[in-house]
Amino acid sequence: MLKYLIVGAGGTGGALGAYLAHAGKDVTFLARGAHLQAMKEHGLRVIRPHDEFVIDPAKAEDQEHYNDTPDVIFVCVKEYSIEGILPLLRRAAGPDTVVIPIVNVYGTGGRLQKKLPGVLVTDGCMYIASQRREPGVIQMNGDILRVVFGVREASEYRPVLKEIEQGLLDSDIKGVLSDDIRRDALQKFSYVSPQGACGLYYGIPAGPMQKPGEYRDTFIILVSEIDLLAQAQDIHFQGNIVKANLDILDALAPTATTSMQRDIAAGKNSEIDGLIGEVLRMAAEYGVEVPTYRKIADKLKEDGVM
Repeated sequence: MLKYLIVGAGGTGGALGAYLAHAGKDVTFLARGAHLQAMKEHGLRVIRPHDEFVIDPAKAEDQEHYNDTPDVIFVCVKEYSIEGILPLLRRAAGPDTVVIPIVNVYGTGGRLQKKLPGVLVTDGCMYIASQRREPGVIQMNGDILRVVFGVREASEYRPVLKEIEQGLLDSDIKGVLSDDIRRDALQKFSYVSPQGACGLYYGIPAGPMQKPGEYRDTFIILVSEIDLLAQAQDIHFQGNIVKANLDILDALAPTATTSMQRDIAAGKNSEIDGLIGEVLRMAAEYGVEVPTYRKIADKLKEDGVM
């Protein structure tokens, strides 16, 4: 049986690890503070739209006390927190460990690979609408649960990647071992970045974007600008990317917001530079005009958010 380590047990990592553990997989969660204490005392509760379940006991540790070598490490922290977990990753990852970043910011896997020589780091992304409601409790705001991961170069492929994919499928997670992770990771970015940018610009959750009008039109334009960036990099999405992303948006609870919106509202660090600033950097690098992203970035800078 593969041994999994979930680094970051919030809305993304908590749900991912809970589904794996619920299916009988060997899962350890890395958390801290009240969330860690609640998991140790009462397990990890996952509330879904139509039911809930509890992982009790939940194997949970803090970064300082984890001393095992897992087969798979899912990195589910925010992009700005990765530097802080590098000592753990270097200590815990063995030569056969696969590190899978589940991070919103495009290109994270390649950047992390350079800092972890000798360890296979894939790229990865996850489609989910969830958040940590309180210590020890994960609230899912929709039924979507999909993990896409893969190597950037064919020479990096290992058979264990198929085993990881099957483990996800066995856990009621739609796991996909991608044959083109650059495309698939950018496709996820083409959804989460526009939703976050539009939601932040107008100060709205998903609901207003689900109805015809200015908010939905802005979301569509933002997706289209990401599509132009993809084409400039010779990355071609499968099917109609606007329709695909609207389908995801429309499946959310109307109250759903992105973690970037929630972090900014709470006065915390956020991924705004990676989700919006990175679009402007890619546009400059590839000579692509992204006027709506630029308008939103200018407004957020005026407001002191960026």
